[in-house]
Amino acid sequence: MADASAFLSGDSPGRRVKDKLARYGVTAGGIFVLITLVLIFFYLLYVIMPIFASVKVTPQQAFSLTFTDQPAAIHLSEQNDIAYRLSRQGKLSFIRLASPQPGELISQHRIIANPASFARTLPREEIFAYGGRSGEVVVFKPMFRVTFSDNKRLTTPEIAYPLGQQSIQLDPEAQPITQLAVSLRSDRALVIGVTADHRVRAMIFRHQENLLGQESAWLSQSFVINGLPDELSTLAVTPDGRTLYAMSGESLYVVTLDGENSTVRDVVDVSTAKGIPQQLTLLSGANSLLITTSDNVVSQWFEVLREGKRTLVNARSFSLTDSPVVQLAPEYARKGFFAVQQDGTLSAYYTSVKGHIYRESLPGNPPDWLSISPRADRLLTVDDNEWQLYKVDNRHPEIGFASLWQKIWYEGYPEPEFVWQSTSATDEFEPKLSLVPVVFGTLKAAVYAMFFAIPMALAGAIYTAYFMSSKMRRFIKPTVEIMEALPTVILGFLAGIWLAPIVEEYLPGIVLIIVMFPLTMLLVGVGWSLLPGQWRHRLPNGFHIILLMPMIMLLGYGCLEMSPYLEQWLFAGDMRIYLTNEWGFGFDQRNTLVVGIAMGFAVIPTIFSIAEDAIFSVPGHLTSGSLALGATHWQTLTRVVLLTASPGIFSAIMMGLGRAVGETMIVLMATGNTPIMDWNVLEGLRTLSATIAIEMPETEVGSSHYRVLFLAAFVLFVFTFFFNTIAELVRQRLREKYSSL
Repeated sequence: MADASAFLSGDSPGRRVKDKLARYGVTAGGIFVLITLVLIFFYLLYVIMPIFASVKVTPQQAFSLTFTDQPAAIHLSEQNDIAYRLSRQGKLSFIRLASPQPGELISQHRIIANPASFARTLPREEIFAYGGRSGEVVVFKPMFRVTFSDNKRLTTPEIAYPLGQQSIQLDPEAQPITQLAVSLRSDRALVIGVTADHRVRAMIFRHQENLLGQESAWLSQSFVINGLPDELSTLAVTPDGRTLYAMSGESLYVVTLDGENSTVRDVVDVSTAKGIPQQLTLLSGANSLLITTSDNVVSQWFEVLREGKRTLVNARSFSLTDSPVVQLAPEYARKGFFAVQQDGTLSAYYTSVKGHIYRESLPGNPPDWLSISPRADRLLTVDDNEWQLYKVDNRHPEIGFASLWQKIWYEGYPEPEFVWQSTSATDEFEPKLSLVPVVFGTLKAAVYAMFFAIPMALAGAIYTAYFMSSKMRRFIKPTVEIMEALPTVILGFLAGIWLAPIVEEYLPGIVLIIVMFPLTMLLVGVGWSLLPGQWRHRLPNGFHIILLMPMIMLLGYGCLEMSPYLEQWLFAGDMRIYLTNEWGFGFDQRNTLVVGIAMGFAVIPTIFSIAEDAIFSVPGHLTSGSLALGATHWQTLTRVVLLTASPGIFSAIMMGLGRAVGETMIVLMATGNTPIMDWNVLEGLRTLSATIAIEMPETEVGSSHYRVLFLAAFVLFVFTFFFNTIAELVRQRLREKYSSL
């Protein structure tokens, strides 16, 4: 009897063991899920945190080396094992930096005797020129030949003359060249000089190969540039040889170079309220100018297109300390630069980050010269005879709070904007890694998808759980839930290849369907209620959807058939052109409307299933009691059933929102992946998940782009966690509020 009683009460020893195992298994599974989430969270932080690390400059080695002449330029080789020094007296010296003999003078060469001027190209090109006393110019390039012997790398310095000749006669009258500028690329070179009698001479070189491609030569053309003042303090020419910047006093002259037709395009006052220009430095790519004024302000200037005209504008300014600026050292490949001042302060800046990213006082005497290595990982300072090499850890200077979340004025843009553009075809590209456009695109796609999914999913759930017959419900509910198993890549493919062209061709009809669909359902319902009772009772309760489905199909067919006539009548035959020209709305074939429809279908099963279960699970005695008290079915639904099921309905909506926020394949295939910020439903977008999916396979591991993509994943993770947390809190509040029903 005791065993039978234990069996009937479900308290047998075997049952207790199974209960404990089940409880431990569920507990262990939950703990492992939490541990996994925590590990994902901290791994994302582990990858992200280096982009916010501060810049570090640490001394590496020091040595003494004496020169009797003044330096004109000091540079480092790419491997940081050799430095070369150009003097104002025309000498080129190579100095060893690597062990075992740092500071050893490897070799010294006389480039020109007693030069009158000196010029250099952008740092990454490492082309230099001396202007002579007799109108001649020498253009040269220090080279480093690398060989290997006994598994050791040997670097041998050499000198090359890129124009094929050691000396160029720039001025036929043999006047001294007092100011000089040079640019050189593979097929075009330009040398510009100011003579002692204030003439501005220029010589263009164009590279030409013979028909067999075995021999090549430079063809030159000389011309004079007119319209510039007599006193010029600085010349700078862009690498493409199309623009010359000439500074005189407080004015900067912008010259368009076109042979004999070269003209002064613009004259800009580059002074500040309290300072006059002192230095002009080209940033990487030469799209920006850095102008240092006497009030210790460094201003960035670049050209923008305004009213159909190229205009030089002051985009931003960097205020240094009160000490005068000794030298600026721009990086070879990035839009950053270092500045050293007379009080020994060393500062680092990046143009898309507000303020300095590094500022410290160097030990010892203030340096007279500052040079940065090609890879931006070494700094070399020279104070008279003392040489100091520093190691620089500055891997991600372009990333900061401002560049990620605020508007930035990028080169060539007419105004500050939020921009995501991580790659380009040129090496001088300025990375634009604002997360705002992709976060906006994520929310935009989710919002429009929910606009489409919530009404249909909740209406379907309410009808299925409350009005539909049990026989039909057993067929409809599993069918809708099976839709959730459909791969989203299929939905994205259909949306991009099949749906997008239909929306483009029948856009007026699609808009008409969206407007007429709810109206048609209401009209059908009103018409059904007006029918005689004997007709309405012929159709069993719960089967009314059978009458509505043909009406919906007829509505869709009729709207699409009317689309060409509406387009001709209302939009002059082309709705897309009309919207663009008359209303200023852009149109992309793969747009947010297509994404909203496709993603809505992907989200509907999630919302429908959870909401339907919540409504169907409302206790029957509540419904029966309401009806017994005289309430109608509609009153019972709105005031009893939906309130009781509201926690589950809200959870369903939030689960659908989380699904829409994290969706990848549909937005990847059904949008143009254009990171623009516009609520226009007819334009494309780019989401966080799509950005990660597109760009992660191609990015360099450990780069700023790579880590910002992990930051995008972290933001997506936080979004999902936030939505789920809010959903759970609201669900608990709703459950407590309506638990007494």
